[in-house]
Amino acid sequence: MRRLNGMDAMLLYTETPSLHTHTLKVGIIDATDFDGQFSFEVVRQTFERRLPLLDPLRFKLVDIPWRLHHPMWLENCEVDLDYHLRRVRVPQPGGRRELDQVMGEIASTPLDRSRPLWEFYFAEGLRDDRFALIGKVHHVLADGVASANLLALLMDLKESTGDEHRDYDHCAPPTRAELLRAAGRDHLRQVAALPRLVADATRGISRVRRRSRDRGEHPDLAENFKASPTFLNHVVSPVRTFATAALSLAEVKETAKHLGVTFNDMVLAIAAGGLRELLLRYDGRSDRPIIASVPVSTDRSPNRISGNEISGLSVSLPVHVDDPLEQVRLVSVSTTIAKEDHDLLGPQLQGQLMAYLPPPLTPALFRWSSKRAAQNRAMNVAVSNVPGPRERGTIGGAPVTEIYSVGILSAGAAVNVTVWSYVDQVDISVLADDRTFDDVHEATDAIIHAFGEIRRAAGFPGEPARVETAMAPATTNG
Repeated sequence: MRRLNGMDAMLLYTETPSLHTHTLKVGIIDATDFDGQFSFEVVRQTFERRLPLLDPLRFKLVDIPWRLHHPMWLENCEVDLDYHLRRVRVPQPGGRRELDQVMGEIASTPLDRSRPLWEFYFAEGLRDDRFALIGKVHHVLADGVASANLLALLMDLKESTGDEHRDYDHCAPPTRAELLRAAGRDHLRQVAALPRLVADATRGISRVRRRSRDRGEHPDLAENFKASPTFLNHVVSPVRTFATAALSLAEVKETAKHLGVTFNDMVLAIAAGGLRELLLRYDGRSDRPIIASVPVSTDRSPNRISGNEISGLSVSLPVHVDDPLEQVRLVSVSTTIAKEDHDLLGPQLQGQLMAYLPPPLTPALFRWSSKRAAQNRAMNVAVSNVPGPRERGTIGGAPVTEIYSVGILSAGAAVNVTVWSYVDQVDISVLADDRTFDDVHEATDAIIHAFGEIRRAAGFPGEPARVETAMAPATTNG
């Protein structure tokens, strides 16, 4: 057994009936050249073969009596594939829009906490001999880096020292006394560590304040914890909408290199340009910068396949600026400042502080907040950038041509933009509730348009190249 760390526990406690904290991992499979008939049974056999290597999929939550501590993972539990593997049919004509609709429906329902916290859906009915494998995996199991490593194992991209054919050591629940003794020991360790943690936090905050004074004023950047109200921010509903799109990885890298910024800066600048277009459409104005919450990994180990070793940056997005090149410059300035502050504060500090969340009170507080929070002062939108596999994987022998992933929505912040780079493409996902957009594909359209604007302003003519291996794009209805 293992205790949830502070960030794991926070992601569990923040889940409410309207704020689900599962993520989606979606692989598009091209079975055109598959030898034989690609089917649900092929996928099931792949899971049966690889499941012993996918440890987090065999974890099960165990609550501590009277919520005296964070829950624990019971490991090596039996998995009922008849429950966890499901079939779903994509409506005709079976394109990207119809698949996105199915993904939104899957994202709209919570996972059953009495079972291992995942489900995979085999989506049939796509045109051009394509299929999709849609994974709904609770964020408490894995962050972006761990999820990428987990997918690499499922797609036979990563070697493992595990035995694909070993039997499970079926998990036996501990007794109440054992759980209480373990909780007591962990609390003693936490109490012992608290003075040093308080001292580290105090020093970190002092360093950030001194450095902020030294930098002086930055009037074009949003101030931390002063997120402006926008149409993106309201009480979030339980219903999810989903949209996907793909860009050329080579073009995004080429543009970033030409402008002298990082790949992550370019992703954030593209998001900023798209969000400016949407703010002008829905709010009628975009005259102030907004704040993006940007997760960062504190452990990029290629072998880590579970847990949340993450922290977060607060990055100003210059949606008040019309010039695409100035948007890129301001994003680069903001991310540089955010990274410096993050390092001065201490990359591990956020996760360490989360370990002290009180289990009896925290879930109730988040439930109360989710019903009332029409504004999130810390953020307007979440934007994630995860480096995915650099080589093409397969499921059951058929190539995976696209990978989409998306995180979670937060109280008062109803949009999440997640980017996974995969082989030669940048796969973009937008998750929102059903109260945000008339058509969620407006968001992906705006993001693609924003990249084109940056490319042209940087001196590259024409429209962004279409990714030939990806499904045809879904544009906005009407």
